[in-house]
Parts: sequence; structure tokens; C-alpha cells
Amino acid sequence: MKRNLLIFAILMVIGGAALFTSSAVNRATALPKNEVVLPPGPPTVRDRCATRQIDETTAIQYENSLNQFNSRRSPGQIRKSGSVTIQVYFHVVNKGPGIENGDVPTKWLRDQISVMNAAYAGADPAAGPTSANTPFRFEMAGVDRVTNAEWFNSAIGSEEEREMKTALHYGGADALNFYVNNAGDVYLGWATFPFWYAGDPTQDGVVVLYSSLPGGSCCGERVYNQGDTGTHEVGHWLGLFHTFQGGCAANKNDFVADTPAERSPAFGCPFGRDTCPKEGVDPIENFMDYTEDSCMYQFTTGQSRRIEALSLQYRGL
Repeated sequence: MKRNLLIFAILMVIGGAALFTSSAVNRATALPKNEVVLPPGPPTVRDRCATRQIDETTAIQYENSLNQFNSRRSPGQIRKSGSVTIQVYFHVVNKGPGIENGDVPTKWLRDQISVMNAAYAGADPAAGPTSANTPFRFEMAGVDRVTNAEWFNSAIGSEEEREMKTALHYGGADALNFYVNNAGDVYLGWATFPFWYAGDPTQDGVVVLYSSLPGGSCCGERVYNQGDTGTHEVGHWLGLFHTFQGGCAANKNDFVADTPAERSPAFGCPFGRDTCPKEGVDPIENFMDYTEDSCMYQFTTGQSRRIEALSLQYRGL
């Protein structure tokens, strides 16, 4: 595959054809996956999710618990595609009026719901035959708006984040609290895992950079403004790890058999990237990698099965 890719790239140059940067890719007209799309520049912190990676020993303990849970279920108990609707409570935390201060319009929130519904239905505009139609759909259940400059810039694990979530959190383990702010003025967002809920329920939810919502301006040459930061963080909230968890050396990686191992997160849209000797090229099209919104378009069947079970085990969804 790598040899064919090199030949293809040389022919494109000889023929005078232009290679598109990923920032030029429209979501509805994403480049086919036989194009070479390279990152426009080196990764920055703002490219990243701050969700804490769990060490492999702890992750295996959660996996053993999940296997025991699944062993008590019959095939008929597996929820079907589109059968579970998650209520989403948006908390728009801004530092003043106007989009530039994080006070995003309600339309952006509705569009965020639409993006997530398409992603979890396997119906992203660039989706293919391997894109899973998961059990989950999303519904906007409420919106509140708060002006608080300290909460707007609250960092992960900070006192300000705890204050914000304690004050605004709504509902139980099955309610998705979706905080829209400046993500610590550093990251795209972060999330809590379902197995953390019982130990700290008011801190449950996802935090997403306001300018990453559909219609936003994040992030310069890099395309992170089509809503898939939200898709990615909700993936964590339902129980998914990053596709690159553990790198090449890990025994279990992300505990999903149909997402090939990768050594490190991918940026831009580097088709053909293959960083591990194990079978399969890096899953750069997966919502749980770090590629740009215009590059990622799917969850896999294995990921769908995993979150179907974990969401029931820990969230009662």
C-alpha cells in the first residue's frame, strides 16, 4: 500500500494536479481516502483532547468487569441501532455577550446535536460501509447560559471546573451534561468516563471548546469547527478510549479489535499512515483519533458494541 501511495503521489506531481490541504476539505465533500492529505503544520496543544488516559492495568480491570457484565446478557438484550436517546443539557459558559466571548447561538447547539446524531448513526457525509450505526441518538433537553470569566477559562481538574460543574450539573448518570467554554484556553475539550460517575457524580460530562461547534472558527489552518470535538468527547463519555491508547506496545490498546493499533495520535489527514507493525493502517478516519473534523467519519462495529454495553453497565442507558 505504501509503495502504491508513493507512486500515486509522484504521478500527481508530474501531472500538475494540486494536493488539497485538509483545511480546504468541506465535510460534505470530503476527499476520498485514496488522496494524500498532509497536516498544514506541526501539532499544537489546541489540537488535543485532555481526557485522562487510563493506565493499562486499570483499564484491564474495567475490561474484566465489562466481560463479566456481558456474560450475563443474552444476544436479544443487545440494543438495536437508534434505540437509545440521550438527553443533552448544554451549559454555555461565557465571559460576556457575543460569540467572540463564548456566548454561542442556540443554532450552533442544535447543529452540534445534528452532527452527533449523524456520527453515531453511521451517517456522516463521508461515512462508508464500515461506519457503524450505533444505538445512540441525542436530543437537546435544556440550555442554560452563565457569564463567569473564571469558569469560561477553567482548566481540567481545576477548582474553577469543579465549582462550575457542581453549580450547573443536571440529572443522573444517563444525562449528558455538555459544557461549552474555552476549554482551559488550551485544549479542544475533555470528558469523564462512565466508570467514574459513581465516585464523583457532579463532575460527570464533557467540556468542549465553544469555537469547535459547527459554525465556529477553530482553529486557524486546522479544521476543528465542524462539531466532531463534541462527537469525540461524547465517545469518551460513553466509554471509548483513544485509538492510539498504549501505542504499538500495548497488549489491549483501546480494547476494540477492529481499530488497528497506532503509535501516536494522527493530525491533519495523513492517508496511509501506518505506525505499528500490527495488521492494519492507522485508523485516521475514526472519531477517537486526533485528525481534523474533515478527515474523521466513523465509529466501528467494535466501538459500537463496547459503548452499548458500558453505557448500560454504568449509566443505565
